[in-house]
Amino acid sequence: MNTNSKSGKLAVASILSAVTASLCCITPVLALISGASGIASTFSWLEPFRPYLIGITVLVLGFAWYQKLKPRTTEEIQCACEEEDKTPFMQTKKFLGIVTVFTFLMMAFPYYGQVFYPKADKQLIVVSSDNIQEVKFNVSGMTCASCEDRVKNEVNKLAGIVTVSANSNERIAFVKFDNSKTNKEAIIKAINTTGYKVSGEVSASLNPPH
Repeated sequence: MNTNSKSGKLAVASILSAVTASLCCITPVLALISGASGIASTFSWLEPFRPYLIGITVLVLGFAWYQKLKPRTTEEIQCACEEEDKTPFMQTKKFLGIVTVFTFLMMAFPYYGQVFYPKADKQLIVVSSDNIQEVKFNVSGMTCASCEDRVKNEVNKLAGIVTVSANSNERIAFVKFDNSKTNKEAIIKAINTTGYKVSGEVSASLNPPH
């Protein structure tokens, strides 16, 4: 197997590794686009392995560039078949460059994935401050900013929601709502439709997540 062929296969391997590393954050966006809410947390179990997958991706991509840029040996230079055959696009530096950009975009997806979520412009008229209630839920399955926005997007669809925030690090969602227009059960149902699950309620007296 020649150097070009090796670098091409390594490039493809780096794409697969990068996409796998970010599946936990890509699937919530796919769920929003497709309307298949249940798939949102399908790959959340991959989150603990994300640093290792990123490390593998960088190593594979780095080795692919090494294979592509290292000086050819005298034997390779004199190889007539290598001189005569046209190098396939997937074995070129241009293709490897495209793969490199795409790979880093995939690895960085958790940091910009929330841009795909619509911003809800809520207009709420509160009749009485006595109707305002706060609740804080433990939510399992959230792993990144995309997960947080998935939860906020669904909860904001309910009438009577004043504010909603989520924190994937602490696995919590904080909701302030008008209990004359909605209730805890409806909020729990909305969160559960994302594919993440409310596993319990905690005191809302703590500071809401940011």
